Amino acid sequence: MKVLNCKQMRELEAIAVKNGNTYIGLMEKAGASASAFLLQKKLRKGDKVVILCGKGNNGGDGYVIARYLLESKIPTAIIMVDGEPKTDDAIQMYKRVINKVEILRYSTNKKRCKEILCMANWVVDAIYGIGFKGSVTGDTAEIISYVNSLNCCVLSIDLPSGAVGDTGEVLGECIKADYTISFSALKLAHILYPSMDYCGKIFSADIGINNSIADNFENTVEIINKDFVRHCLPERKPSSHKGTYGTLSAICGSYAMAGAAIMCSKSALRSGVGLLNVMLPKSIYPIVAGQCIEPVFTVLQENNMGTISSNAAQRIIKKVNSSNAVLIGCGLGLNFDIIDIVSLLIKNCTVPMVIDADAINAVSKNIDMLRNKKSDIVITPHPGEMARLLNKSVLDVQSNRIEYAQKFALKYGITVVLKGANTIVADKEGKVFVNRTGNAGMSRGGSGDVLAGIIGSFIAQGMSAINAALCGVFIHGEAGDRCAESLSQYGMLPTDMIDMLPKVFTDLEG
Repeated sequence: MKVLNCKQMRELEAIAVKNGNTYIGLMEKAGASASAFLLQKKLRKGDKVVILCGKGNNGGDGYVIARYLLESKIPTAIIMVDGEPKTDDAIQMYKRVINKVEILRYSTNKKRCKEILCMANWVVDAIYGIGFKGSVTGDTAEIISYVNSLNCCVLSIDLPSGAVGDTGEVLGECIKADYTISFSALKLAHILYPSMDYCGKIFSADIGINNSIADNFENTVEIINKDFVRHCLPERKPSSHKGTYGTLSAICGSYAMAGAAIMCSKSALRSGVGLLNVMLPKSIYPIVAGQCIEPVFTVLQENNMGTISSNAAQRIIKKVNSSNAVLIGCGLGLNFDIIDIVSLLIKNCTVPMVIDADAINAVSKNIDMLRNKKSDIVITPHPGEMARLLNKSVLDVQSNRIEYAQKFALKYGITVVLKGANTIVADKEGKVFVNRTGNAGMSRGGSGDVLAGIIGSFIAQGMSAINAALCGVFIHGEAGDRCAESLSQYGMLPTDMIDMLPKVFTDLEG
């Protein structure tokens, strides 16, 4: 599935009309889909609905929704937020309900409008569509603020009103939706910060447009889906042996962070790698080996700070170049020795590499070391680490996630996994993907170690860097979602996600 900007969405609709649809027909289908969502999944007997209509085509969708709800005997009222409809299609839909439902102008009847909003179980936000820019002002800002203060469910049509479609900006008041229904394709504001925080749960609805048309659009963002992941997973043949599924060298851990080494090791093993070589400082070997009995271990010389010593660098390089992939960074610590090891490894490693956590921080001290790479690299920063790589603020990174991930990947010829809600993956050719699995319960120390282990495991098994990253973030998020269902977002832990991986793989193999 593609994620489209406003221009691309209009082009998609125009092509659909050229192929036999009509704009008013698309509006009818959009309103029908939104009302069906409410009727089939959410509305309870006796619920009252208030629909906020703008004067454009988004408001036209609202009038269609009102008509379908009335036909189903759902008590419904309409508030015209900024006046009567102005587009031809919206005017036609307005005329079809004008004598069948209570319709109020907010500007001239604010008291009554607030009364019916207070009694509503559901508010449908059909004020602004994908073309909105700037900030909400006047009466519209007032009613949005009032709706946000109410204890009712809110469904936004296409986008929460107040969010800018192409940038995700929220420059003033914005509807805080519980659900957003998107027609034909997701829009950039559904996956960008901060607008995604206003969308609630996002559902897509088919309104009869052939979405394969969007495959020909350039510079689109693509959603990672289960079918793609299922197709990418290596086949496990009956005649295979441990060598068939590769060797991963994981350089990880320090005296203060043995847990990171344990989590990335366990997730790599649970993701199918044939042999795991854990390379770690001597002081934490008993701890890690006591928790992980399957790997082989390379015990390394450490410095007085409890991290791997740079004196071990040549031994590390020799070992990793005889493996199929290398993972470095989880719990590694950061000092001059670590920076030297990371730099030498990038310069001399001839097998694909995953750079995570403290190894990313080492790279940020001398970003040009990435230009010396001899192999494919996947780098997995969270927003803070990406900010250090770019010498930007975290807020700046979060406000430009797609742009920064894509430009960084192109500049250094690597795969970038910019973690967070709706993780962004950009490949060295500039293609951008977004992952929609996962939840806020994964926002804990250790989640990144689990992800790094999964991606490293997949590369060792023969996946390309980009496919390993795409499959890794999807499966990681899916494991997190299953943990949230059974353990809650509050109670789940990164180690629970590791234990959930076999169930995720069972589903993918089915």
